[in-house]
Amino acid sequence: MPGTLADSARLALSCLDLTSLNDNDSAADIERLCERARGAHGSVAAVCVWPRFVAQARALLPRPARIAAVANFPDGALDTDRALRDVATIAAGEGDEVDLVLPWRAWLAGERQACAALVAAVRRAAPGMTLKLIIESGELKAPELIRAASRLGLDEGVDFLKTSTGKRPVSATPDAASVMLDTIARDARASTLGFKAAGGIRRVADAALYLDLVAEHLGAAALTPQRCRLGASSLLDDIEAVLGGSAAAGPSGDY
Repeated sequence: MPGTLADSARLALSCLDLTSLNDNDSAADIERLCERARGAHGSVAAVCVWPRFVAQARALLPRPARIAAVANFPDGALDTDRALRDVATIAAGEGDEVDLVLPWRAWLAGERQACAALVAAVRRAAPGMTLKLIIESGELKAPELIRAASRLGLDEGVDFLKTSTGKRPVSATPDAASVMLDTIARDARASTLGFKAAGGIRRVADAALYLDLVAEHLGAAALTPQRCRLGASSLLDDIEAVLGGSAAAGPSGDY
């Protein structure tokens, strides 16, 4: 577990999915994102972009830098063909990771078999890529629903559970993260599975809450980019401020 705020900042940087998923993103925005991904204090875990920008990001960030992109995002429609088109674009651009939105509205409406089939289809279409399932925990709300959606993803072979798209009123919360992490910890594949908190994580103090939860539920060995991610667009500003010696504020208070 991280000790000082600077320790938390360094760990958060190594686990950061530096994200740009604005509706009006341009090639220039992605170029700036990729420039920031390799800063004076080290590299982020991955950049996360729309599928159409994967090829550009890959050209700007050769391997071993990792490129993630979203599928079925942000609404999470029950549309397998659309999700598979997104995955095909990501694969064609040589992306490494897919962040897939669970069709959470359909799932809440009782169409759970259809939702599971969509996740399974994406898993088959992305055999060499890391698959993160966004369950939109802020919309599921109840712990039993968060646990059941997490269990669906793990049963269909996803590699990570992710809290949120960041596009809904409630994003990541420590309570939801604890339920998701407990579900991971109880899984037969627990030692290889990962967790990603996303949405509303703007300060190192915010990130430290989730890093501590990962260590509590999965052990300190899980505090690596292979198993722990933080999805954010502005967290890097505070990481750089902390590592550069500037005073940092406390948690952002979104939760």
